[in-house]
Amino acid sequence: MFAKKVSEICLLGLRNVPARGRVSSVAASQAPQAGPPPRPETSSATTLMDIGTRRIFNEDHDIFRRSVRRFYQEEVIPYHTEWEKAGQVSREVWEKAGEQGMLGVMIPAEHGGVGADLFSVAVTWEEQMYSNCTGPGFSLHSDIIMPYISNYGSKEQIERFIPEMTAGKCIAAIAMTEPGAGSDLQGVRTHAKRDGSDWILNGNKVFISNGWMADLVVVVAVTDREAKSAAHGISLFLVEDGMKGFQKGRKLEKIGLKAQDTAELFFEDVRLPADAILGEPNKGFYYLMNELPQERLVIAGMAIASCEFMFEETRNYVMQRKAFGKTIAHLQTVQHKLAELKTEICVGRAFVDNCLQLHAEKRLDAATASMAKFWASDLQNKVATQCLQLHGGWGYMWEYPIAKAFVDSRIQPIYGGTNEIMKELIGRSIVSRK
Repeated sequence: MFAKKVSEICLLGLRNVPARGRVSSVAASQAPQAGPPPRPETSSATTLMDIGTRRIFNEDHDIFRRSVRRFYQEEVIPYHTEWEKAGQVSREVWEKAGEQGMLGVMIPAEHGGVGADLFSVAVTWEEQMYSNCTGPGFSLHSDIIMPYISNYGSKEQIERFIPEMTAGKCIAAIAMTEPGAGSDLQGVRTHAKRDGSDWILNGNKVFISNGWMADLVVVVAVTDREAKSAAHGISLFLVEDGMKGFQKGRKLEKIGLKAQDTAELFFEDVRLPADAILGEPNKGFYYLMNELPQERLVIAGMAIASCEFMFEETRNYVMQRKAFGKTIAHLQTVQHKLAELKTEICVGRAFVDNCLQLHAEKRLDAATASMAKFWASDLQNKVATQCLQLHGGWGYMWEYPIAKAFVDSRIQPIYGGTNEIMKELIGRSIVSRK
C-alpha cells in the first residue's frame, strides 16, 4: 500500500509540472513518508524463509508466524522421528495445536473457528514445510475438511463438530479415493441407499490421510444411481468413528510422509441417521468442485514453501562442504545451479502469492488453482532432485533433511487430483468457448 501511495502521488504531481521541474518534483514526492517501510519480496531477502517479507503479509502475520515457527521447533521437530516409526503423530500434538490457535484458522469465529484471514492460514502451511515435518495433517483437517462443514453443514452439525475440530479434539479425514476411483470422482462406487429416514452406507476407500486417527470422516458416496450423470447423484456423509459397520484397515506403509497416518476405510451396512448427510442429497459433487480450488491452493502453497526450505538447506550445505581444497559453493557449476533454483522458486512464489490474493478476494477460479498446483508441485520435485544431487552421497542418507524432503515431495503431483488431470482442466478452459 505504501508503494502504491507513493506512485499515485508521483503521477498526480507530474500532470502539471514542466519537464525541467519533474526530476525535483519526483524526488520530493519520494521523500520518506510516515508508516512502515515496504516489505522485501523473497528474491531480495536474506533467506527465502525470512520473517517480515512479502507484501501480502503484515506485522500481525509476522507475530503469528513466530508463534507457529516456535510451535514446530518445540512441539513437533523433537518428536517427528519417533512418529515416523509409529506411522502417526500423537493426539497430544493435535490438542496443543488447537490451544495455539493453529486449527480452523479461517473458519468464522461464530462457527467455532479462529476467524482469521487466508494469509494467516498460509503461514501455517509454510511453517510446517519450513520445519520439514509432514506428519501432522493439520492443513487437511483445517483448510480442506472443515470448510465443507462450515459452508454446507446444518447449524447442529456446525455446533457439534467445528469447536471440537478447532480444539484438536476431533480429528477429521475426507474419503474420496477408492481402489478403482482416484482423480475421477465420477467413478466412485461407494453408495448409500435410503431405509426409511436413515441411510445405509456400503463401500471402501483407500489412501485416506488422517484415516487411522480420524474421529470424523466426510465420505463421498453415490446416492442416486439413476441420475442423468454420476455428478448429479453424489452426496457427502459425516461418518463417526465407532459407528457399527465402519472399520479402519491397516495403516499403509508409504515411501514418504511416514509420520502421517494413511489408511483404508471399510463401510459395511453402516446405518446413518438423516442428519448425517452434509448439505443436500445429490449435491456432493458440486460441493467438491467448489472446495477443490482451495485444496489445490493448499498443495501449491506447501510445495513452494518446501522448495524454499530445500533451497536454504542446500545453500547451507554447499557453503560448508569442502572439495578440491575449498567449499563447493565456490564452484561455478554449483553457483549457477543455485541461481537457477532460486530464480524458479521466486517465480513460483510470486504466482502462488498472487493466487492467495485472488482467493482472499474470492476470485480464484478452478483453472488458475490447477495451474498453481501443477506448476508448484512439479517444481517441488525438480528442486528436491537437484538439491539432493548437490548433497552428493549424503543426500541419500535418511538422517539428512533433504532425503526426507525428497521422498515427501513425490506425492504432491499425485494427490488433490493428479497433475495430468490438472492439465486437462487447464486445457479445457483454454479451448472452451464460454
